[in-house]
Amino acid sequence: MDKRYQVFVSSTYADLKDERQKVIQTLMEMDCIPAGMELFPAADEEQWEFIKKVIDDCDYYLLVIGGRYGSTTDTGISYTEKEFDYAVGKGLKVIALVHGSPENISFGKSEKDPELRLKLEAFRDKVKTGRLVKFWDNIGELPGLVALSLTKTIKTSPATGWVRADKVANESLLQDLNSLRLENERLEQKLSKVPKEVTVRVDGIADLDSEFCFQVNYKTRDHYERERECRISWKEIFYIIAPYLEQHPSHSKVNRCLAEGALNKLGVSGWYTPKILEQHFQTVAVQLKAYGFVNTRYTKTTNGGMGYFWNLTEVGKKYMMEIRVVKK
Repeated sequence: MDKRYQVFVSSTYADLKDERQKVIQTLMEMDCIPAGMELFPAADEEQWEFIKKVIDDCDYYLLVIGGRYGSTTDTGISYTEKEFDYAVGKGLKVIALVHGSPENISFGKSEKDPELRLKLEAFRDKVKTGRLVKFWDNIGELPGLVALSLTKTIKTSPATGWVRADKVANESLLQDLNSLRLENERLEQKLSKVPKEVTVRVDGIADLDSEFCFQVNYKTRDHYERERECRISWKEIFYIIAPYLEQHPSHSKVNRCLAEGALNKLGVSGWYTPKILEQHFQTVAVQLKAYGFVNTRYTKTTNGGMGYFWNLTEVGKKYMMEIRVVKK
């Protein structure tokens, strides 16, 4: 997915204007969406509600600390620290870039007020507690630190991000299809653990030696359509088709195999495309399932369509061996 992340850039403004420009340029080169005080240079309580909404829409919070504490609110806390506290409270992942040598910062970019210097030091300690920070000494180091830190953060803590509106439908559809695929795989795994040889208990079910009468339709060599009745036992029916079921044949192939076996038993020759009347063949399928000999499954065919396929259960395999093996 072609996703972009919105990053809130927080810092004091006047002393770090060039540094902010470098950071924002790097974010844009990384296809991120930078947001920060450039949108609202006048820091006051009226703007604070707007600032919070912007932070709410961001995926990551990037803090740059230099040599100044910054303008303060009525409660004596700087707007930079207030933004930081709000972002942490919202659970945003914080990337902190702290000046490593504040004593070397020029006098013009340092706090002159002793009280604000103490607040800046306390703020630096707060930011460094409980998280990894990167230290910088000159503006040239910032692009590399931003790129490395943000790339690692995105990888370890992926956020929601933003996508183009014209891609949302397709992406959502792909996600839905993938979710359905995973759910289908989960259900198939559960089904694979269900015993496959469940015999249906039916009161008064015919025994295997009972006979069943069904109709076989076929064409002769001169293309005339013919039909014959065949009466054979359920044991004989299963005897004819059982070996073919190990190849997981289609419903129609099993029908043809049984029809061919029935015509051979009747001594009919010269037939083409034999087929058992479908209603009669459905009864054969149900009866063999009731005995616990076969299963049918509706699944994909080799040409991409769907169809029913037969296979032997473990009970069916054992009974096939019993009636098919040549004994001494």
